[in-house]
Amino acid sequence: MNIQNYLPHRYPFLLIDKVIDIKKNKSIIAQKNVSYNEPFFQGHFPEYPVFPGVLLLESMAQATAILDVESNERDMTNQLYYFVGIDKARFKKQVVPGDIIIITANLNQSKSEIHKFSAECKVNDTIVCTADLIGAVRSKNDT
Repeated sequence: MNIQNYLPHRYPFLLIDKVIDIKKNKSIIAQKNVSYNEPFFQGHFPEYPVFPGVLLLESMAQATAILDVESNERDMTNQLYYFVGIDKARFKKQVVPGDIIIITANLNQSKSEIHKFSAECKVNDTIVCTADLIGAVRSKNDT
């Protein structure tokens, strides 16, 4: 699976390195490898590098976008998948360089072009972040 066919993001903001498993209209398991040379570590925090929590949320949102595009066999040429809502976000443990984040997202509800997911990130089988996410597909012309 070429992730860049599913997401408009590119380095340094493409946060999904690999899709491990996908079950159309149900769930996705994806991976993000955290390396010390990522640009945000220069400022977050130079003496104690911590993967930003907001990027954990973004990585989960990117995984949900891949699940939606694959499930609905969307032609994304003139569409974008937007991260439009978040509820119940919790950060349980810090993520540091060298960690491998396993992202799991489950589709809970789908109405028209609005989709609700529950998602979590784990490192070494330990939950580091959980959240409920909402995504929406919109035409590029509507922006």
